[in-house]
Amino acid sequence: MLKIGITGGIGSGKSIVCKCFQLLGVPVYDSDTRAKWVMNFDPELREQLISTFGPETYDAQQQLNRTYLSQRVFHDAEQLAKLNGLVHPQVRKDFYRWLDVNIQAPYVLKEAALMFESNAYTQVDHVLTVSAPIEVRRARTLLRDPHRNAAQVDAIMDKQLSEEERIRRAQFVLYNDDAQLVLPQVVQLHQRFLALAVDKSIL
Repeated sequence: MLKIGITGGIGSGKSIVCKCFQLLGVPVYDSDTRAKWVMNFDPELREQLISTFGPETYDAQQQLNRTYLSQRVFHDAEQLAKLNGLVHPQVRKDFYRWLDVNIQAPYVLKEAALMFESNAYTQVDHVLTVSAPIEVRRARTLLRDPHRNAAQVDAIMDKQLSEEERIRRAQFVLYNDDAQLVLPQVVQLHQRFLALAVDKSIL
């Protein structure tokens, strides 16, 4: 099975692009959503998180306390590294289980905002990055997330790879810059990925 990673900075619109691929019948693994699920329901990981960050990691309903955890790690590189070191391996395992369920698909997409930062790119054959100018991404994020201000959005961007670096490291680029239509680019990439999947199956 061909595995395509899809990434992009905050506000790039990668979730919309993924929905377009899903309309074409392509299975999409959403790393962020699955990470939240794993952090809530994987007993081993829950125990590790409580041991590392304290019982406040989960609320009275035993649900992940994302606000508390974010406050603990966002401005502390060492704590963030600890969190990633616990969560990312479990998400990798979850992805492989998901692949077994979708084994009949010619190709799948794995969506991850931190595709390169978390080394998730090592699990895929090629990476597609969704690109948009920083000012466009900032405006979209502020519109989507009214609880955030411009400084908070910029702080998130600063923790992600630069647009130039993501493009340099990706094999495919889709431009979601409000100047180029997304759907024709998705259809074209879909045809390319199907052809690559055929080539891989022959090999």
